[in-house]
Amino acid sequence: MNQAGIIRAARRPDGWRAAGPPPAGPQGVGGPGPGEDLCYLAGDWRILQRLDGHRWSLDDLVTAWFAARLLEEAPARTVLDLGCGIGAVLMLLAWRFPATRAVGIEAQEMSVALARRSVAWNGATGRCRVVLGDLRDPGLLPPAAFDLVAGTPPYLHPGSATPPSRVQCGPCHLEIRGGIEDYCVAAARWMAPGGRFVVCQAAAQVERVLAAAEAAGLGVDARLDVVPREGKAALFSVYGMRRAGEPGATAVHPPLVVRDRAGRRTDAFQALRREMGMPP
Repeated sequence: MNQAGIIRAARRPDGWRAAGPPPAGPQGVGGPGPGEDLCYLAGDWRILQRLDGHRWSLDDLVTAWFAARLLEEAPARTVLDLGCGIGAVLMLLAWRFPATRAVGIEAQEMSVALARRSVAWNGATGRCRVVLGDLRDPGLLPPAAFDLVAGTPPYLHPGSATPPSRVQCGPCHLEIRGGIEDYCVAAARWMAPGGRFVVCQAAAQVERVLAAAEAAGLGVDARLDVVPREGKAALFSVYGMRRAGEPGATAVHPPLVVRDRAGRRTDAFQALRREMGMPP
């Protein structure tokens, strides 16, 4: 720990080398401030987080990976992350596609400030930016401008659960500024012709996702269920969508099981981590 915040040490096996674009480092950005830490994200890229706030998580990682997989043959030139929070999905995709230009929309000023500092630390300010605003505002960005739109919306209706006491976390869990329906509408607005929308949602809400997609003029053409541990039910699902009527076969992918019954990472999850620049 330094006098301001915590700089997390790398946990890497001997001989492992980080792939992907190099970061710029702390020049002009500094390290973590009081109550913050600086953690590894992908390769040598890092992310600033509040110790008592919202932290990047499994749904961010799998959503970014699934998006990268769906666009593997034709990498996105332009990416939009809806409700980007502290910028995890935004930066994972920018790391994975070094030539892409990416924009994140986020309504919480604290999260915007953290995301912008992380982008600067990673040396990506020339091709990544974070816009302060509400994703339901159609005037934030030009329409039909992005090859890939991504989102990790909250899953819970206000009033259905006790609001988290930690800073930043309320809008990350509760649909204070909209849920999957609003994300689908925003994706349809900003997705370019032939573009893709990749979004995660609680596994139990399949019918809600399908209805939200249809109402926004989108169609689901890919789905991945994510199982936290072998023998458990799926925790969340990640969906790929296109505009309704655009060509593309529908595919339900085999479930991704994160850990086996003994709690070890599965081979499939280890492979995912490798693709996203993470050590075994």
